[in-house]
Amino acid sequence: MEVPEVPDYEEARLASLQALNILDTPFEERFDRITRFASCLFDVPIALVSLIDQDRQWFKSAMGLDVRETSRAISFCGHTIVGRNIMSIADARHDERFADNPLVLGEPYIRFYAGCPLYTEDGDALGTLCLIDRRPRTLNNDDVSVFQDLALMVEREMRRPERNILDDVTNISNRSGFAILAEKGLDLCARRAISASLVFIDLDKFHDSIELEESEQKLQKFGEYLNTHLEQSSLVARVGDKQFVALLVDASAAESELAMIKFKTTIEGLNQSESWQHPLHFHHGIAEFNASKHSTVEKLLTDADLAMYDNKKQKRYASMQKKFS
Repeated sequence: MEVPEVPDYEEARLASLQALNILDTPFEERFDRITRFASCLFDVPIALVSLIDQDRQWFKSAMGLDVRETSRAISFCGHTIVGRNIMSIADARHDERFADNPLVLGEPYIRFYAGCPLYTEDGDALGTLCLIDRRPRTLNNDDVSVFQDLALMVEREMRRPERNILDDVTNISNRSGFAILAEKGLDLCARRAISASLVFIDLDKFHDSIELEESEQKLQKFGEYLNTHLEQSSLVARVGDKQFVALLVDASAAESELAMIKFKTTIEGLNQSESWQHPLHFHHGIAEFNASKHSTVEKLLTDADLAMYDNKKQKRYASMQKKFS
């Protein structure tokens, strides 16, 4: 096993890292949404924002990994920041630098690794956005392009956090934050002919008798559950007062409908566990991504919104028919 070399600019690099005041801070959705999206988009179980400290690599975001840090001596990312380019390893078992690395021989059993350096404005590499798989694989040119774009987003968040990408109430992406990431994901889906669908969700109107506090609790819970319980979802957002969206990657409209049926069952369970005056109910519509038709994220959003509206109208009509039959 090779221990990572120390960059020539190590002193300045560590000073820049400390100046960010980011080490040993809690997980934040502004980073987690990127690693969650990367994990789904590239179909890998682990995606990390890894920062290389003096003797350790520390994870600002760790999707699919339960630890917050490891020794720098065994880190893959420590090698990446020395090379200053994307480092991609198809199968670590056949790379003499890593074949006997504890992270290869034991948990998380790294086979594939790809790390993109994260730089300060002065060009100091502080760490990486990295992808890890337990099976051998490679990245193609289209993958690399989107991977670099996601790394640039992480860099910007470290340097000058974007204040207008998260919803204040639910702490998930807002419409602007969603559009930025969704554009990258749909671009990759188009290049690789991967299916994708957008679900547009409209919560039923909250009753006037419900206090503001309970309304916010409902919005927060729904956003949380959408972020963690909707299968194949790579990115979710609150895009209006009672409107939410979810981008499902590698999912047709039919597969997305099945995911929503399961999600509705999950929300029914949430309703039973809460003591709300009125349970959460919603309508949804699904638009399957078509690269020739949906040249922008907004066009896909519009189609999903129209599908939701049609479904809501049909259910209201069916309800009226049943009432007067």
